[in-house]
Amino acid sequence: MVPPGRAWAPEPVRAVAIDLGQARIGVALCDSGGTVATPYETIERSGDEASDHERLSALASEAGAVVVVVGWPVSLDGTEGPAAVAARAEAGRMAGLVGLPVVMHDERLTTVTAERALRHAGSRRRRRRGVVDQVAAAVLLQSWLDGGGPGRVAAERVAPREATDGAAGR
Repeated sequence: MVPPGRAWAPEPVRAVAIDLGQARIGVALCDSGGTVATPYETIERSGDEASDHERLSALASEAGAVVVVVGWPVSLDGTEGPAAVAARAEAGRMAGLVGLPVVMHDERLTTVTAERALRHAGSRRRRRRGVVDQVAAAVLLQSWLDGGGPGRVAAERVAPREATDGAAGR
């Protein structure tokens, strides 16, 4: 129970966010206080989902992350289309490997926001292509942090799944 006159704040959380794409995976990290998200890396898809997940697991471990936030590409009207279903399935397969809570977070317009920020900063088109995914992951992670995500990890956790559906290697 929170004493009267004191605000409740979740424990600081070191999180890694992942923006799953067909060709690339954007990765972002937050500070150890769980307040500021930063673009970290763009991983080119290898064609082997398990290998990609092992790389992401290693990144999360190196960063000391305690949660993985995966972008959930729901439609603008909030419905779950094929991309969102595929992302949820991949997140489930990833959850079985990383050994950390994996949560989904709405990623609507994160890439658009990332593109605009990079354009505004004067980044050239060729350079933007290489970093837009990690910037989108940072936008995703900042949204999750600002929305109180660290306090909801247990409730939003994705259950691990076997790699049995056709979304592997997408």
